[in-house]
Amino acid sequence: MEKRVTIQDIADSLGLSRNTVSKALNNTGILAEETRRRILEKASEMGYRRFIYLQQEAPAPSTAPGELALLTQSMPYGSHFGTYALNTFQEKISQNNYRLSMFPIREEEMASLRLPLGFDKEKTDGIICMEMFQPEYMEMLNSLHIPLLFIDTAYDTDFTQIDADFLLMENRTSVFNLTDTLIQNGYRDLAFAGERRHCRSFFERYQGFMDALAENRLTPATTEFTDTNVFFEPSVLADTIKHTSKLPEVFVCANDFVAIDLIRALRKQGIRVPEDVTVTGFDNAPESRLIEPHLTTVEIPSAQMGYIAADLLLSRIREPETPYRITYVRTTVKYRESTGKLKL
Repeated sequence: MEKRVTIQDIADSLGLSRNTVSKALNNTGILAEETRRRILEKASEMGYRRFIYLQQEAPAPSTAPGELALLTQSMPYGSHFGTYALNTFQEKISQNNYRLSMFPIREEEMASLRLPLGFDKEKTDGIICMEMFQPEYMEMLNSLHIPLLFIDTAYDTDFTQIDADFLLMENRTSVFNLTDTLIQNGYRDLAFAGERRHCRSFFERYQGFMDALAENRLTPATTEFTDTNVFFEPSVLADTIKHTSKLPEVFVCANDFVAIDLIRALRKQGIRVPEDVTVTGFDNAPESRLIEPHLTTVEIPSAQMGYIAADLLLSRIREPETPYRITYVRTTVKYRESTGKLKL
């Protein structure tokens, strides 16, 4: 009996995903014409039964929108940079006839490595992940062989083992430059604040901080404020401040919200910023310009990152054989009152 040729057989013979081959055979989604041609020719060569090849005339493009899925452990809201990025991401994909469905991952789904309710992998053309830092779940998503984009990632992600594109903001050099500037202005007792292993961006910011200290032959003034639980509850942060025998001159914080929580906690203890302690953040969230004193921070081009994310994922769908990319978007230090007057 003749073996029936399947979509998976065609995909395996070309080294492509089943999802890509299905789009070419069923004329759904968007593919590069060269990729579509290769799939159609291979299907004809292998005798795929459902296949009809019209060499003289290309099939009319489908008008049905493609389906993209956002998967996240924590849905961005308020002034989180992801909120602005998602707005522009949806704008760009809509212009390209795609729509986005959002799927928060519940704790039980994360623990059991299950896809969220309502997610249909057969109808999903691409996945964008935001606030997704659980390595085992990332590996599970990788096994679906669906075009995949991560905005930020787990702190210890091995980029060579995940078949996905990654989009991050530049973290390490900007924090190095910020920290080094403070050191050149005479500060010697500096500490990092925030859980450095929370995500790749936090870890790279910590690396930039440590690089600047090493370059100037310094060591952290304290590591008390890098513990996971310090910023989880205001009372824990207050206790940590009270029981730190000597506070550092400078806190370089993992992001603006860590910095703002710290400024408020210091203020309750009668410690002034920047007169007694200098504080910096990262993100340039609107709150960084509302808190008193205004916060020295690092600006992320959040809205532009949404456009870049859309380009990365749509191009992966169209050109699945493109080498996987790790893209960093340039950031800019913004000096404000929380670091006092500095010589720049």
